[in-house]
Amino acid sequence: MPPVFAHGRLRLYLLKLLDEAPRHGYEVIRLLEERFQGLYAPSAGTVYPRLAKLEAEGLVTYASEGGRKVYSITEAGRAELADRGGELADLELEIRDSVSELAAEIRDDVRGAAGDLRREMLAAANASATHPEDESWKAAKEELRKARQEWKEQARRAKDESRRAREEAQQARRQAKEAQERAREEVQRIAAQLQEQLGRTGGVFGSLAGAWLGGGGSAAPETPTAPGPSGSAWADDLAPGPDPARDLDRLLDRFRDDIRDAARDHGVTPAQLAEARAHLAAAAARIEAGLRPGA
Repeated sequence: MPPVFAHGRLRLYLLKLLDEAPRHGYEVIRLLEERFQGLYAPSAGTVYPRLAKLEAEGLVTYASEGGRKVYSITEAGRAELADRGGELADLELEIRDSVSELAAEIRDDVRGAAGDLRREMLAAANASATHPEDESWKAAKEELRKARQEWKEQARRAKDESRRAREEAQQARRQAKEAQERAREEVQRIAAQLQEQLGRTGGVFGSLAGAWLGGGGSAAPETPTAPGPSGSAWADDLAPGPDPARDLDRLLDRFRDDIRDAARDHGVTPAQLAEARAHLAAAAARIEAGLRPGA
């Protein structure tokens, strides 16, 4: 039997199930059995110790309802789930591959069992050849007929499960790749809008950006001496990762630090602060609008 979960992967999948909704232990076992289309179901001795360990680590918590523990994910658990988003996507593909392998194993087991039964029936037939009307011989022939029919049905189901699992795995791979591409394009689009907004702003943003770029004036110099928010090479060292939301956090942290350093070096007046507030509000509104679904 091929392994279903590699080391540490069941822990990750339990966090995913609890992130979907609070659940008690036997509900988790039933859901895992459904995800594997009835071909695999972990035992209570497998699931409950891992839930207890997650609870001890502060990743899940539980409440008693009707004498049963209902587990819920904590913020720390969601943070770990977010950090391992790419690994979770790979795990979903591995589960589909495991379903295909399990179906193949079952198909082989059924084929072998049918072969053994056929040999036993033939041996019984040879032993009873002198008594063709013997009741035991009739019963043996009926059992052989039923066994053949059952084998054909199970082999068909196993073949269908294997084919469906392969198709779902291929579709999941395509969807994961498309999602990564869309996320990367969205981060790049937002970064470009932010750079364009900063390039158009004057006043304190212009003076701060100009000073940071090395010009020291009220607007960014035509030929900057170092990359900045309006430069095409700004934040190129922050390579996109598997989580676009975290990549956006890193870009915003870089922007904040750069502007803060420029303000600390050159100072900010009350009038400049008021103007900066207006520019920041406009930039925030544009970014928020771009992040809304369907934007």
